[in-house]
Amino acid sequence: MTMDLLQESNYILHRGCDRMGRLVGDDVMKQLFQTHVIVLGLGGVGSWAAESLARSGVGRITVVDFDEICITNANRQLHALQGLVGQKKAEVMAERLRKINPQAQVTALTQFYNQETSEEILGLQPDYIVDCIDNLTAKTYLLNECRQKNLKIITSCGASAKMDPTRIKISDLAQTQVDPMAHAVRKILRQEYQFPKGNRKKFDIPCVYSDEPPMEPIELKYDNGQGFKCVCPQGQNDLHSCLHRSVIWGTASFVTGAFGLAMASWVVRDIVKTQSSLKKQLSEECDQSDLKSLNESVSLEMST
Repeated sequence: MTMDLLQESNYILHRGCDRMGRLVGDDVMKQLFQTHVIVLGLGGVGSWAAESLARSGVGRITVVDFDEICITNANRQLHALQGLVGQKKAEVMAERLRKINPQAQVTALTQFYNQETSEEILGLQPDYIVDCIDNLTAKTYLLNECRQKNLKIITSCGASAKMDPTRIKISDLAQTQVDPMAHAVRKILRQEYQFPKGNRKKFDIPCVYSDEPPMEPIELKYDNGQGFKCVCPQGQNDLHSCLHRSVIWGTASFVTGAFGLAMASWVVRDIVKTQSSLKKQLSEECDQSDLKSLNESVSLEMST
C-alpha cells in the first residue's frame, strides 16, 4: 500500500469512528484499534456485544460459535435474517463485522468452546474475552482457565426470562444477586475449581446480570398442544441443543441486547481507565524527572 492510500485508509477509519473518538480521545482510539477481543458465544447477548465492539473501533475481533442460525433466533440475534437460516453464526457475524469496519481483522471460529478446544482458542492471546456462553460446564471451565492464565474476561449470566433492561447491573461474579445462573456458576467454581467461598471474597471477574426475578415460560398453543419441538437446522448434537434443556425460557432482544452492549461498554471503559492511568503515571514520572533536574541544578549552583 502506498503512503497516499495508507493515509486515506487511516482517515476513513478515523472518520468512521469519529463520534466514538469524541467521547474517548485519540489515545484511546489508537488503543482500541490495536485491541484484540474474543467473543465466545454469538447468541442474543454475544451478537450484540461483538457488533458494538466493532462499532467502537476494536481492531481485532475473534468470534467463536459452533452453532447454525435457527428461525427461533430471529427475535434476539443480530445475524438471524431472512435467507441465512442454516448458516454458521460465526461466519455470518464475522462478515457483518467486516462490513462495519473493513479495516478490522475479524476471524470466525466455528467451534464449541470446551476443554478440548480451550488451548487453541485462548492461545490466540486476546486482550479481553467476552464470555456469552450459556453452557455451565463450558462457562465454568473458561472462567477458571482465564483465572489461571491471568486473562481479562467479563462474563454474562442469565439474560433469559427477563423483561426490564433497567435492572441490568455489572458487579463481581461473587456478589451478584437474584440471578439463578450466577448462583449455579459460583457453586461449580467453588466446588470444582476452588474459587474463594463467602460473599465478601471477590472472584475478580466482572459479571453482567439482572436482579429482576426470572419469569416462568408461558406454554404456547401454535404447535397444537405438542409443546416445543426443536427445529435447529443442524439437528440435535452432543454439545448443546434444545432437547438437553429442561426448560425453554422466554427472551426479549431489548434485554439480551442490553446485556451485550453492557459487556462491550465494560471493555471500552476499561481501556479508557487504563489509558488514563498510564497518562497519569507518565505525567508523575515527568514531574519527578523535572524535580530531580531542578534539584541537581540548585545543588550545582550552591556548590560553585
